[in-house]
Parts: sequence; C-alpha cells; structure tokens
Amino acid sequence: MNNITILNTGGTFNKIYDPIIGKLIVPKHNKSIKIILNNFIKSNKKPKIKGLIFKDSLEFTTKDRDKIIKRISKSKSNKIIIIHGTDTIDLTAKHIQKRINNKIIILTGAMQPFSIEPIEATANLCSAYGYIQSCNKNGIYISMNGQIQPYNKIKKDRIAGVFKCQ
Repeated sequence: MNNITILNTGGTFNKIYDPIIGKLIVPKHNKSIKIILNNFIKSNKKPKIKGLIFKDSLEFTTKDRDKIIKRISKSKSNKIIIIHGTDTIDLTAKHIQKRINNKIIILTGAMQPFSIEPIEATANLCSAYGYIQSCNKNGIYISMNGQIQPYNKIKKDRIAGVFKCQ
C-alpha cells in the first residue's frame, strides 16, 4: 500500500484563468496534480489526492491551518505532500510543526500557475514526491526551486522571485 497522501489546498499552483470574470481563480479540483502524476509517475501506486481548502494562501486563516492539521492527524499516511501557496507556506509549516511531529510532511507550490507555465509546478511536485519516498526522518520540509530543506531553513526571496536556503 502506498503511504503517501497529497493534500491540495490551492494556491497559485492550481490557479486557472476564468474568462467570465477576467481573473485567475483557484478551482475546486485536483486536475493539475492528476496531470502531473499521470505523466511522471508510471507506477500503479499513485498517491492519494485530497482537496481541502482551495484558495490563495494570502486568504488563509488560523481556522484553515487547523483544517490542515486535522486532516494530517486523521490521515493513515505517514508521508504527506501539501500543495500550498508560496506567500504563506512558511506560516503553515510553522503551524504544523507546533502540532504534528510523527510524520514526514513536505509543502510545495509554484509561483506561476500550472495552467499557464507547467514547468515550475511539475518540478516542485516531482521533487517533493521523489524526496518523500526515500526520506525516513519525521519533520516539516519545503520543496521549492530544486531545494528541499527543513521549513525553517528555506525562505521566499520576494525580490529575486525564488526560494533560497538560509
């Protein structure tokens, strides 16, 4: 049995253009994640995907982060990847770290929507998936821009537009 679960909370990773309202929205589905997994994971043991919040992380509240904690706590999986918006990924990681210490959790996202430019989202998710398969040390990690580090060792450089190790 595959013990990896992907929790999709939304963020830029998932955004699509809505021509009716003329702006990017976070849809309530897991389509981009399924496309990536179907194209790059050839095993029959694909991770479970669970949609959870479906909004931009700048709109996240403590209640949203508590929903993530509750879902992680109830999960039988001991390895969890969370698709999350990059603007507050560090806040959610810190929130999780204070409450969960018996699982391997990797948060990842993208600064460009998969629907517009799929390379970054694909690379970040595939990096997280590859790493979590061989990781045996419980903790909270962030996977962005080819780097996977404990959550408190990697930060978003808003000027450069990338994540950097501290």
